Amino acid sequence: MSWTCPDCDRELPWKDYRHYCARVSLDSLFEGRSPELVLAFDKLLAEVADWPKVLVGVTPNCIVFTRRVGFLIIRPLKKELDIKFYSAVAHTEKPVIKSVASGKKFENHIRISSVDDIRPGLFAYIRESYEMA
Repeated sequence: MSWTCPDCDRELPWKDYRHYCARVSLDSLFEGRSPELVLAFDKLLAEVADWPKVLVGVTPNCIVFTRRVGFLIIRPLKKELDIKFYSAVAHTEKPVIKSVASGKKFENHIRISSVDDIRPGLFAYIRESYEMA
């Protein structure tokens, strides 16, 4: 059961869930970004937001997808989206550009700049992170 913070209106997994408490517009993160980058984000959002119990929150620097905990963080850069997800093992193959141990799991990063960069394998990585959450 989710809870909505009365100060920032952000929907969170439970009461007193630690979060960045500020009202941030999703559109503000994409100001000055290319329409292609916005389309790439929209494609990711359309797929992942429909998964059961997924909550989407916006901070000043990124979009955070949570189930019980965060499982996907998308940070709009000038020309790319930095996509961070988690896994049980390190991913050293492309398109992963970085895989770093973080406790008992690994933080992985992929960068995309267009809808063409979104392949089915990307959703497999994100789904693995979702299942771990």
